[in-house]
Amino acid sequence: MEQVRVDLGERSYDIDIGPGLLATAGARIAPFLRRPRVAVLTDQTVADLHLEALEAGLAAAGIEMRALPLPPGEQTKSWAALETSVEWLLSERVERDDLVIAFGGGVIGDLAGFAAACLRRGVGFIQVPTSLLAQVDSSVGGKTGINSPQGKNLVGAFHQPHLVLADIDVLDSLTPRQFLSGYGEVMKYGLLGDAAFFSWLEAEAPKLLAGDVDARMRAVRRSCEMKADIVKRDEKERGDRALLNLGHTFGHALEAATGYSDRLLHGEGVAIGCVLAFELSQRLGHCAQEDPSRVRAHLQEMGMKWRLSDIPGDLPDADSLIDLMAQDKKVQDGKLTFILARGIGDAFVARDVPVDPIRSVLQDALAG
Repeated sequence: MEQVRVDLGERSYDIDIGPGLLATAGARIAPFLRRPRVAVLTDQTVADLHLEALEAGLAAAGIEMRALPLPPGEQTKSWAALETSVEWLLSERVERDDLVIAFGGGVIGDLAGFAAACLRRGVGFIQVPTSLLAQVDSSVGGKTGINSPQGKNLVGAFHQPHLVLADIDVLDSLTPRQFLSGYGEVMKYGLLGDAAFFSWLEAEAPKLLAGDVDARMRAVRRSCEMKADIVKRDEKERGDRALLNLGHTFGHALEAATGYSDRLLHGEGVAIGCVLAFELSQRLGHCAQEDPSRVRAHLQEMGMKWRLSDIPGDLPDADSLIDLMAQDKKVQDGKLTFILARGIGDAFVARDVPVDPIRSVLQDALAG
C-alpha cells in the first residue's frame, strides 16, 4: 500500500492506495468510528460486484453495515436521489458522530458526500472509490454536489472526507470504456502540471488498460499527489484549484448538451475538452501547434473519444454550446473562464477569453 496525505490542517486526511484494501476496510475505518456501525451509499452495479467484499472487510473488525443501492448513472446526481439518500440516512438513525461511506464512482461520491454535508448540518464520511475516475479525482478534495437542469455540479458543498480508500483491485471490474473515461482525468494531470508524467503516460498508459498493477498504482498515486498539492494551496477554488478544471468548461457543456447520458461519460467529455482547450490555446498564441496535435495523437492511440464527431447523435451549434458554458461554476461577473496552456504541463487560468475564437474552435470541431 502507498499513502498520499491531503494536508488541510485539522481537516487533513490520508488517501490509501493499493490492492486488497476492501478486505482491510474495517481495520482502516474503525479508528474514525464512535460506535461500530456505518451507513453505505452505493449504486446497484457496484453493490452487485463489490458490496459483499466491503461488508466482509467491515465485519472482520466488528463493524455493522447498512447499505442503500441507488440506480447507476449520472442521473442519480439529482435532487430526487439526494432526498432519497438523506431520508434513508435519517431512517437509519445516523447521528452526527457517525460516518457515511460513499462506495462507488464519482456520482456516488459526490452525492453521498453532499448528503453527509447536509445531514444534521454535517456528518463525517469516507470515500471508497470504485472507478478510476473517482480514485484519481472526484474522491479527493472535498467537492460534493448534484447536477441541476441548468448545469453540472451547480448545487453542492465543500465537505472533506475523513479517509479515502482506493483499492486498485476493483478497477478490474470496470469495462474498457469506463476505465478509459477515468483515464481522461489521469491524462489531464500531466497536461496541466507535469510534462514528465504525460511523457510517461505516452509510453506506459497501455499497461494501465492491460491491468498492470504497478502502472496503475503509479498513475493513481501521481494523480492524487498532484490534486492533494493543489487542494492544499487552494481548498475552496479561489485560485490554483481551478487548474483542475482543464478541459471541463468544454466538457461540462458537452455533457449538458447530451443530457448527462451514456452518449458521453464525464471523462470522455474531459478528454475532448482538453483537445479543444489546447486548440484554443494554440489559436490564441499561447502554445505551439504541435501541442494540441500531441494530445489528439495520444487519445487516438488509447482508443478514446477525442473529437465531437465521436459523440453519437446530434449536438447543438457553437453558440448554443457557449450558452451552456455560461452556466459554468467558474463564470465570474458573467465572463467565461477557461483553463488554457502554454504547453504540455503548463496550464493557467484565463479570465474573460474572447468569444470569437471560442466560437471558431467549436465551429471547426462541429464541422469536422
